[in-house]
Amino acid sequence: MPRAKRLVGLAIVALAGSVGAVPAQARAPEPDPAYTITVDPRGAGTAIPDTMYGVFFEDINFAADGGLYGELVRNRSFEFLPVDNQAYTGLTAWTPVGTGGTATTVNDDARLNERNRTYLNLALSTVEGGGYGVTNSGWNTGFALKAGGRYDFSVWARTDAAAGTPLGVTLHDTSGAALAAPIAFTVRGNSWSKYTGTLTAWRDTDAGRLSVRAAGTGTLKLDMISLFPRDTFRNRANGLRRDLAEKIAALKPGFVRFPGGCLVNTNSHYGYDAASNYERSRSYQWKDTVGPVEERATNRNFWGYNQSYGLGYFEYFQFSEDIGAMPLPVVPALVTGCGQNRATNDEALLQRHIQDTLDLVEFANGPVSSTWGGLRARMGHPKPFGLTHVAVGNEENLPDQYFANFLRFRAAIEARYPTVTVVGNSGPDDTGATFDRLWALNREAGVDMVDEHYYNTPGWFLQNNARYDSYDRAGPKVFLGEFASQDNKLFNSLAEAHYMTGLERNADVVQMAAYAPLLANIDHVQWRPDLIWFDNDESWGTTSYQMQKLFMNNVGDRTVPSRFTGPVIQPRGITGAVGLSTWATAARYDDVQVTGTDGAVLFRDDFANGAGQWTSVEPRGAWSVVDGQYQQSDTAALDTLVKAGNITATDYDLTLKATKLSGAEGFLVAFGVQDSGELYWWNLGGWNNTQGAIQKGAGGSKSIVIAKPNSVEAGVTYDIRIEVRGTTVRLFLNGQEWGSFTDDQVSQPFAQVVTRDDRTGELIVKVVNAQDTPAVTRIDLGRQRVRDTARMTVITGDPGEQNTRSGEPIQPVTSNVRVGSAFTRTYPPNSVTFLRIRTR
Repeated sequence: MPRAKRLVGLAIVALAGSVGAVPAQARAPEPDPAYTITVDPRGAGTAIPDTMYGVFFEDINFAADGGLYGELVRNRSFEFLPVDNQAYTGLTAWTPVGTGGTATTVNDDARLNERNRTYLNLALSTVEGGGYGVTNSGWNTGFALKAGGRYDFSVWARTDAAAGTPLGVTLHDTSGAALAAPIAFTVRGNSWSKYTGTLTAWRDTDAGRLSVRAAGTGTLKLDMISLFPRDTFRNRANGLRRDLAEKIAALKPGFVRFPGGCLVNTNSHYGYDAASNYERSRSYQWKDTVGPVEERATNRNFWGYNQSYGLGYFEYFQFSEDIGAMPLPVVPALVTGCGQNRATNDEALLQRHIQDTLDLVEFANGPVSSTWGGLRARMGHPKPFGLTHVAVGNEENLPDQYFANFLRFRAAIEARYPTVTVVGNSGPDDTGATFDRLWALNREAGVDMVDEHYYNTPGWFLQNNARYDSYDRAGPKVFLGEFASQDNKLFNSLAEAHYMTGLERNADVVQMAAYAPLLANIDHVQWRPDLIWFDNDESWGTTSYQMQKLFMNNVGDRTVPSRFTGPVIQPRGITGAVGLSTWATAARYDDVQVTGTDGAVLFRDDFANGAGQWTSVEPRGAWSVVDGQYQQSDTAALDTLVKAGNITATDYDLTLKATKLSGAEGFLVAFGVQDSGELYWWNLGGWNNTQGAIQKGAGGSKSIVIAKPNSVEAGVTYDIRIEVRGTTVRLFLNGQEWGSFTDDQVSQPFAQVVTRDDRTGELIVKVVNAQDTPAVTRIDLGRQRVRDTARMTVITGDPGEQNTRSGEPIQPVTSNVRVGSAFTRTYPPNSVTFLRIRTR
C-alpha cells in the first residue's frame, strides 16, 4: 500500500559555497569559516576492507517467521506451545470453522516425523455444506496478497477413510468473500503424503485468510499447512520476502552476521540428542535448520516466541551469496550470556558442539562427496559457499569460562581448517570488568578478531569518535558486531554517522561493523531501536537505515589523511535535580539531603511532612509515604523515577538511606537530572541483582560509565553518599568508596573523514554536522587537481524527526555542486553530507 512521503528540512542550494564566476549583481560576503578541513591527497592512508560495513540478522522482533521468511501461514506445523509463550497453544492463529467435526492438536506416534511432532487431528462426522476445518489468520492483520500474485499451497495429510477424504482450500477476506479460485484434493491413504496446488489472488488485500476444510467421516491428519508467495527474492522456493530482502540488498553489505545474538548462546547447556531434543529451550543448533523444511525442528526463541527454522543456515548462506556479502555464522560456546550466567561442565556436550562447528564448515565449504557438503548439494548448491569466518559465542558474562571453551573451539577449527578466522568477543558492553578481562585474554592468546557490542546514547557516540585511535595496531582486529544509538530519530542517526567517521579513520583496526538489530515487526517488538520496520505488507527504513545506506554505498577503498579544526563544546559541572527510582523492585528511601562544600543545605527531605517536593518523571510505580519513608511498592514497575530539587551548585554531596523490600533488583539513585532527560544514576543491584553501575542517560536511553559486580540484600538499609565535584564523582556505599569517574570528555558535533574510490578516482569527503547551526567550512585538497563539478548527497532535517509507516520524511537528496582544490561549503544544521569529487 502506498505511503505518503514528504521531504522536510531539505532546502539545499545546489551552488551554495561554490567557486566560479561571480554574478554581476553584488552578493553578501560569506561568513568566515568556523571549521577547516585539510586533506593530504597524496598521503598513504589506510586500506578499508570490503567487509567494513555489513548487517546483523537475529530472529528478534519476529524478524524471521512473519518477516524476512516468505511463509504466509502462522504456526504452519502446529508447534506453537506454552513452552514457547504462555499464550500459545497448538491452534494459535487457527480457528475451527464449519460443523460436523472437532479439531485438536496431537503429539503421538502418528506424527509426521521426529522433528515435527505436533499435528492437526480433524475428527469428522457426516458434513454438509462447506465442510469442517480450520482458518489461519496469518501475521499482523492477515495474509498480504497482490492481485495476480501466485501463491503455492502445500499440506502433508493422511486419512483413515477408506474412500479418501475430500479437502478444499480457499483464500478469502474476513467476511468470507473469495480472494481466489478454490483448489481441491482427495486425501488418500493412512500414511503421510504431500499435496500441492497454486492459488492466484484476484485483488490486493492485507487481511486475507486461508481456510482448509474437509468433508466426509473418519479422521484426517494435517501438518505443515503452507502458503508461499511465488514472488520471493530471486524467485527462490522457500525464499525470502522480496521487499525486506531488497531493502537489505540495497545496503550493499560486506557481510551478514547470523543467526544471533542472544538466541545463539542462551540455554546452551541443552543438547539435542534423543533425550533432550524436545526440551524446546535448547540453544540454536545449525543442524536443526537444514534439510527438507518438514524435517527441521522448531524451538523456543529466547525472545519469547516459536521459531520454525524454515529460514535456516542454507538460506542464510544463500542470501549472503545473493547479495555479495561474506557469511559470518555465530555458534554457541556453551557459556550463556544475555543475563544468563551459566557454563556447561558436560564434556561430551562441549565436544559435540565443537564437532558440530567443524561439520558446519564442511557444510559450507566441503566437497559434494563429504557428508555435509553432500547435504548442501542435495539442497541445491553443489558449489561451496566459501566460508572464511566463524564467531564463537556472544556477549558471555563469565569471561574465564567462556574463553577456556573458545580456545577449545579455535584449536579444533584451526587444526582442520587453518584458513578460517575464528572470532572471539568482549562481552555485552563497551567497558567494565568483563570487557577488560576478555580483551586481555584475547590479546594474550593472539586472537585474530574480537567482537564488540554496545548500545549507547547519542552523546556517547558524539564523545567517543576517537575510541579506536588508541587501540593497538598490532593487536586483534575489531568486529563491531552490534551497535546503535538508543532511539530511531534523526539525531540518533547523526550521532551514529559521527561515530562511523571514526570507524573509517581506524579501518586498520575496525574491520567490520553492523548496526543492530536489523528488522522489527511493528506488532511484535522485543527491542528498540531497529533498522528496518515492517508489517505484513509494508516496510520502511528508519533514519538510521538511510544513514547506513549512505555510508555503505560510499565506503571507498582507502582513507585519505585529513585533519580538521573547529570549536568544541567543553564539559560542564553536573547540576540538576536529584532522583529516586526502582526497576522491578519495591524499595524505600529516607533522609535525602544535598549539602554544599561550605556546609549549606541545598535540599533536604525526611518525608515527615509527606512527599510534596517530589514529582514523577513518568507516571510509573506506586509511590507513597509509609512510616515516614518514601516507598515504591510495585515490583512489576520499571523505571519509576521521581525527582526533586534543582541543584545549581557544581560541588555538593548527596546522601540518603535506601532499603530494598522485595523484587528482582536493587535501587537507583539519580543526580544531575535535567528536564531534557539527561541524568546520571547509580544502579545498585541491577541486571537481576548481579551488577552495579553508573549510567548516563539522555533522551530516554542510558550508557554505562562504570560497572562492577554488585548485589543488594532485601531488608538491609544502605547508606549512600554521592560526592560531586564539577565533572568528577565519587561514590560511597556504607562509608566505603565503591567507585569514581570523571566525565570530562569534550563534545565535538562536527566530524569528517575522507576516502578514495580507486575505481572511479573520486575523493569522498564525508562531513557530519550534528548541531542546530550551520557549519561554514573551508576544504583544502592540497594540490590535488579536481573537476569543477562534484556529486553531493545530503541527509538533513528536524533532529527529532523519524521515519514511520505513515511517512518517511528523512531521505537523501543528491545534486551537483561546484568545487575546486580549495573551496568553502556551508553544511546545513543537523546534516550528513557526502561529496564525491572527481580528480584529474
